[in-house]
Amino acid sequence: MNRRKIIEENIFKFLSGFATYSLIAILAFIIIIIFVKGFNSLSLDMVIKTPKGGYYYGGEGGVLNAIIGSLDIAFGATFIAILIGMPAALYINVHLIRYKRIQNTIRYLLDALWGIPSIVYGAFGFTLMLFFGMNASLIAGIITIALLITPIVVRTFDEVLSTIPIGLYEATLALGSTKTETAFKIMFKQGFSGFITAVLLAFGRGIGDAASVLFTAGYTDLIPLYLNEPAATLPLAIFFQLGSPIPEVRERAFAAAAILTIIILIISLTARYLSKRYSKSNLK
Repeated sequence: MNRRKIIEENIFKFLSGFATYSLIAILAFIIIIIFVKGFNSLSLDMVIKTPKGGYYYGGEGGVLNAIIGSLDIAFGATFIAILIGMPAALYINVHLIRYKRIQNTIRYLLDALWGIPSIVYGAFGFTLMLFFGMNASLIAGIITIALLITPIVVRTFDEVLSTIPIGLYEATLALGSTKTETAFKIMFKQGFSGFITAVLLAFGRGIGDAASVLFTAGYTDLIPLYLNEPAATLPLAIFFQLGSPIPEVRERAFAAAAILTIIILIISLTARYLSKRYSKSNLK
């Protein structure tokens, strides 16, 4: 290796390392700021109590309504996205494996859907609500978020499935398996870790989005008991509290942001653990 190649190698190594550690530093900085600013207001009451009278003016209470609403919407939307997205990704990589042009067209459309701003999905969901005569409700928020995150599930899982050697697909067919058996018994198992990643990305996007649920899920200080009732979410709770002129209420917004961050970290670690455990048992 001559001197010029060594210099180039060192330059790109430095740039790659700088970019990696910069991202880690930015993430750490964001988390530290959230927890430092919300530390004084972060308490058990924030988690186990709903807002009381005058909460948004510094009164007592917590954001339990927003926590429950966020989890209901995120889990419901992720469940719908899995029901649609998993078979779609398997269909693209099993039944359309010989039709590259159709595969590429579908992937292009899914990428376009992934890139559409969430406020557009919110406007579309609001239009559907008006068409069907629905009010802002939990089910409207779930459907809108499901539309938002389904392309994420499909494309992320699809990328993993596309890396599975085609020889494995051909071998299963040669042994007499149907395409459906190949999809769910072979391809799905081989790409399970990627499926977990897809679900994790979708859940994180769903629970953290505010624009899609602003006009579809509504907002309430109560915990929704039925699908046709409005539901509060943590992103909207953070948004409303940050707009308050009262410093104590703004601190609560950072506390709510810390709670949202903790929820996402717990879901992420749980999903990673399950993915690794399943992969290890699969190798045995």
